[in-house]
Amino acid sequence: MSKSMTLSQPDEADRRRIVPWLLYVIFFSVLNETVFNVSTPSISEQFHLLPSQVSWVVTVFILFFGIGSIVFGKLSDLFSPKHLMVIGIAIYAASSVLGFIFHDHYVTLILFRAVQGLGAAAIPAINNTIITRYFTATGRKKMFGLVTSAFSFGVAAGPVLGGYVTSHLHWAYLFLIPVFTLAAIPFFLKNLPAEERKKGKFDLLGAVLVSLTVTGFMLFLTQLNPAYLVCSLAAGFWFTIHIRAHAYPFLQTTLLKNPLYRIGVIIGFLMFSAIMTMMFLLPLMLSQLYALSAETIGAVMFPGAICAALCGKIAGDLVVKKGAPYVTFTGLCLIALGFALIWLSIDQRVWWIAAALVVMNMGYAFSQTSITESVSSTLRGDQIGIGMGLFSLGMFIAQALGTAMAAKLLDVSFLAFPLHPFVTGKQSLVYVNLTLLMILVILCSSIMYFLFSRRASQTSNLGAESHGN
Repeated sequence: MSKSMTLSQPDEADRRRIVPWLLYVIFFSVLNETVFNVSTPSISEQFHLLPSQVSWVVTVFILFFGIGSIVFGKLSDLFSPKHLMVIGIAIYAASSVLGFIFHDHYVTLILFRAVQGLGAAAIPAINNTIITRYFTATGRKKMFGLVTSAFSFGVAAGPVLGGYVTSHLHWAYLFLIPVFTLAAIPFFLKNLPAEERKKGKFDLLGAVLVSLTVTGFMLFLTQLNPAYLVCSLAAGFWFTIHIRAHAYPFLQTTLLKNPLYRIGVIIGFLMFSAIMTMMFLLPLMLSQLYALSAETIGAVMFPGAICAALCGKIAGDLVVKKGAPYVTFTGLCLIALGFALIWLSIDQRVWWIAAALVVMNMGYAFSQTSITESVSSTLRGDQIGIGMGLFSLGMFIAQALGTAMAAKLLDVSFLAFPLHPFVTGKQSLVYVNLTLLMILVILCSSIMYFLFSRRASQTSNLGAESHGN
């Protein structure tokens, strides 16, 4: 066995040592997605900004997080995940310190939030590569469950921590939170293998064209300016031509030709768009229909988010015992049930909605864990980084698309028609019908996953028979 092959696999003791640190950095990477949400009123007041302007404090981080996910994913197919993880954490921490120092200028604030997003993106992207490449099939399933828990806990803790720091200190101190990720670097340097560089070249032009395509599309979704859509389509068309002629394309066409991978990404996209749309709608609904304060809204939503964090490990263990299809169907059914309970609870007691969110978040933890494992299992070793990066990018586009469409539909009146037996208010009817639309999206996802799991099973059986012959 060659030296490079020996180095590529950590032993069991090393794997056990790196697990807590993988979860530790995942928590801090996701935390920064939501920790600034509650500070935007303070930032808006300080810089005298309109809501659409101050929203870029959150939007620019998510945008560069999505782009960085696919870029670092591709890099991990060529370079050592160990070094890329350290570089990503260093960028994340350095940009955070600089953001804190230069927080008095809005332009530099946005600039360093963008660099933060790019550095933070390395963490989940390389995390997926490490889990898929270094862990056994059973270990992967359990790890994806633990990652879902860390992810959900980060999402839940972000607004709470952000609100506390903004109220008792100053919103600028939120920039310093990612500095804690530096503590993980010595452990990664010691316990992750130092892989040799793999054959191939990094397609810089391809990466730029993908970034322009995604940036233009997400700007179109948030600004609804057709010029951004034209730029996105033009960059996407150029990228399509480019990868057909490049010897080492940024995105291999064989990856997108894989039907199991393709449908897995689509299912994840639909599920995540429905969940994120509902998470966007609920605070608005609780504020407008129930006149709840921001603190009370957080209290209503917090139990569900904590439930998702607790259920991630359970989901990983169930994938090992029952298989991914069983866990995914269970999760999708729980999401649909949670949405249905929210639909029935609108204009009723608030605690009913809190209970419905617990059910919905349980379903999210189950489905996210099993679909991530299902998608990773369709990839070859040289496709893991870019494949999982593209999967993560789809999740961020789903979030932007779902929230943009929901925000637009809230402004129009054609959804205010009665379909609920106990709701008659015009404003309430819009939320009722949007929730019903999300139920239909989840049902569509369930049907697609049924077809996906059947095809995956048939492909596996054919492969086993071929191997036997």
